[in-house]
Amino acid sequence: MRRLIKFLHTMGAIGFMGSLAALVVLAGLAPAPASLSGYALIRSAMAEIAAWIILPSIGLTLIPGLMAIAVAPALHNAGWAWAKAATGILIFAGGLHALAPIREEARLSAEALAGGLDSATLAGVSGGEKVTLWVLLLVSTFNVVLGVWRPRLSRAPATRQAS
Repeated sequence: MRRLIKFLHTMGAIGFMGSLAALVVLAGLAPAPASLSGYALIRSAMAEIAAWIILPSIGLTLIPGLMAIAVAPALHNAGWAWAKAATGILIFAGGLHALAPIREEARLSAEALAGGLDSATLAGVSGGEKVTLWVLLLVSTFNVVLGVWRPRLSRAPATRQAS
């Protein structure tokens, strides 16, 4: 069971980080909204990656990771494991925060391509969106570093007072 949990956790992390890297590349390649067909195509690809790879990968990483902490007594007092859990929850929240605008912009660009919306109302790929993707990628990398090197992160022992 332990190996299965670790395998699922690792596969989820691979999928998540790979799809984040793909989103970073696509965000960098996206043309301006004035080039509507290319912009809509890139935004559609980004939304599909978000829906079909990132969201399942987040679940596949977070749930087995938390399960591992729950079932392994050795992890109950391991500071690195709790740091991974905390950053994993941040990644989950940040991922959901980042993915909603990606999916919405894909919907709007498809609507504009169909003629139901003026392309001037499209937001384009913002610098903030790119920064969010990079931050998620960096925090994910930090999370992997914690899992590989497992640094000692614990409270300092209580000092005794002389009586």
